[in-house]
Amino acid sequence: MVQIIAGRKGKGKTKFLLEKVNSAVKEAHGTIVYLDKNTQHMYDLSNRVRLIDVFKYPIHSYEAFLGFICGIISQDHDLEQVYMDAFLKLSNLNGNEIERAVDDLVAISEKYGVEFILSVSEDKENLPANAQECTVIAL
Repeated sequence: MVQIIAGRKGKGKTKFLLEKVNSAVKEAHGTIVYLDKNTQHMYDLSNRVRLIDVFKYPIHSYEAFLGFICGIISQDHDLEQVYMDAFLKLSNLNGNEIERAVDDLVAISEKYGVEFILSVSEDKENLPANAQECTVIAL
């Protein structure tokens, strides 16, 4: 399953995402990963959440980012959820390229049983049609 937290910059998506992950980890039986562009929110996250600063790695394309995600999944057999703050920046995508990413993440989610929760700096109405088929929360 793929969830999208949508809204323009400054609408509170990161705060919402942090609250969501900290709530989810209380009931998790496996691992939860939080991907971000830095470690700024380290102390806002439960110590049971694995924080990864994606910008520490040489990821310069969407394909490399997708490989990075697959590497995390292959390394962690009990991975339940992956939260991605600033998804478009992390994945090296523009708003109009999100359609491809949604298709890829839905396929990965179904194959490996991992739930993806994305923070996207776009209004819900500007998301592509396939994103509307995901759970979308507009802020």
